[in-house]
Amino acid sequence: MARPVKKQPEEWEREILEAAKFLFLSKGYEETSVSDIMERAGGAKGMFYRFFESKEKVMQALGDRMFLENNPFEAVRARTDLNGLQKIREVLAMDRADGEREAVNAQAVSILKDPRILAAAVEANRRVLTPLWFELIEEGRRDGSIRTEYARELSELLPLVNFWLMPSVFPADMEEIMHKCKFVAKVLVDMGLPLADEEMFERTGRLLGQSEKWDK
Repeated sequence: MARPVKKQPEEWEREILEAAKFLFLSKGYEETSVSDIMERAGGAKGMFYRFFESKEKVMQALGDRMFLENNPFEAVRARTDLNGLQKIREVLAMDRADGEREAVNAQAVSILKDPRILAAAVEANRRVLTPLWFELIEEGRRDGSIRTEYARELSELLPLVNFWLMPSVFPADMEEIMHKCKFVAKVLVDMGLPLADEEMFERTGRLLGQSEKWDK
């Protein structure tokens, strides 16, 4: 009888994340247990804790991996048919089109009630996204498509906007959230970065588990 092939640590980690992704999307984050994940991954529960401290850590790692595997910033970086502002708009359009990641992100909202997870998410966004936003804003400044004196400030602000809009972080009802969205749109326009549109407002509603038309 052939011996079973021993999985390498990176294989176990990948399979745990794949199992979690399937279950989060099919059953929902709250309804999925660590035992469910490991049953689908084909391993003992103890194997889970060799790689992840908790289900929340799996959600964080899954979000990071899904972003890196389909990084819209990388996808537009070498395109010569777009100016800086168009590249930013394309990044946002590609992000909206990634239905699986959007669904996972929507479920991740609930875990941000934990201050430690929130702090880690803010730090990850600052570390990863701020340089990417700055690169595109600076490109727009060079080619004239973006006119702003606040490239650094905008690149630091953009990764934080979603946290401010989340009712689990700053309590608000849908009407208040939509008012915040209009405020963000005005701030970006006034700072020389006209990005927000109706589709973005509707997406905000979907991510928060609701769907409302933005009344212009």
